[in-house]
Amino acid sequence: MTIEQRKVGRPSDNIAAREKLILHARELFTVMAYDKVSTRLIATKAGVNVAMIRYYFGSKAGLFETMLRETLAPIKLQMQRMVADSSEKNFFDIMRTYYREMIKVPQFPRLIAQVMYMPQSETQRKLLEKVFDDISKPMQGVMFDKLIESGILRRDADPILCRVSYISLMVFPFIAPPALLAVHGIELREEFLDRLLEHNINLMKHGFLDTQGDAHENK
Repeated sequence: MTIEQRKVGRPSDNIAAREKLILHARELFTVMAYDKVSTRLIATKAGVNVAMIRYYFGSKAGLFETMLRETLAPIKLQMQRMVADSSEKNFFDIMRTYYREMIKVPQFPRLIAQVMYMPQSETQRKLLEKVFDDISKPMQGVMFDKLIESGILRRDADPILCRVSYISLMVFPFIAPPALLAVHGIELREEFLDRLLEHNINLMKHGFLDTQGDAHENK
């Protein structure tokens, strides 16, 4: 094997190890208490030397933060698109992206909800708020301001209340107790979320969105 061939192989191995650590950290953090998840346990599940956690992330806290950021990265990207181009399609695609990503890790939104109930002094809470401050807070207000400027949000609608309604429609199916969903015959599957998305879009169009603006856009 040549030096060039060895160089080509190393980045792939490194990337694979890093991704495995993030994947198994997410699986463990969503079902176990933070204090119960050791770096050794994560490394063992990932089949990686525990020293790689320090190499890539610095510590367990660094791995937890990276796991949060990378899980939320597709939603962040879609929010950036929405701010850059405040179209109705991009607005709906944030919810579409959220559903598509969270169906892969349905316990992740529950982890977020549980962490936000923790005291502010807890490590997870501090890390989560740091990630939210970096990813979503700067764009949340701007996003709905842009909707008003673009004429997509109704002029008589309260942007703050619209934001609460939008977030509620987006996250509820994932944070609702599974037993409650089961009582109503609901199972979180891709087909159900596709139907729910279209239903939510219709609710928003007949609620706080300017449907005349939509018709104008589609001309």
